[in-house]
Amino acid sequence: MARLSICGLVLSTGLAMLAPLGAAHADIKIAVVNVPRLLEEAPQAKSAMQALQDEFAPRQRSIVAQQKDLKAKEEKLQRDGAVMAENERRNAEKDLRDGQREMQRKQNEYVEDLNLRRNEELGKLQRSLLQEVQAFARTSGYDVVLGDGVLYVNESMDITAQVLSALQARFKAGGPAKPAATTPPKPAAPPAKQ
Repeated sequence: MARLSICGLVLSTGLAMLAPLGAAHADIKIAVVNVPRLLEEAPQAKSAMQALQDEFAPRQRSIVAQQKDLKAKEEKLQRDGAVMAENERRNAEKDLRDGQREMQRKQNEYVEDLNLRRNEELGKLQRSLLQEVQAFARTSGYDVVLGDGVLYVNESMDITAQVLSALQARFKAGGPAKPAATTPPKPAAPPAKQ
């Protein structure tokens, strides 16, 4: 619900900003793209997620197998610990602790690597989707396409060059603001002795 109101706010703000251009551009075409939906439903997104799953499946299977092995060792230690020799039980406990540490390290590396690859693939996908939206907007004659921000704007509506010219003219006319010169305060005179 909040996302819908944010999109509505962005759209109404964009339309309000473009209202003065109404006389100059009577037939402005504006569209909105639901970027999260594109990221979720695009076949490229599904393909990228499947490729990630395939890439990380062997490591995931290895971790699951190691978890089962550790669980079996833990159950054996609980079941047979009372009848084991002291040295044998101590070695089994150390082996279990070492295995658990190794398992935790592997799981952390797996999660970090998976997140890194997911972010890489998401970045590629976002760039690809942005290019597709821009190409579609150009061929369909849209002037502005809004999503999470402005995804595409027709160059004829871009006033950046004019604003830069005005800023440069103002800068040359007045120059940069200069800070007022200040003199350091004089130290107070020491009190007179009586």
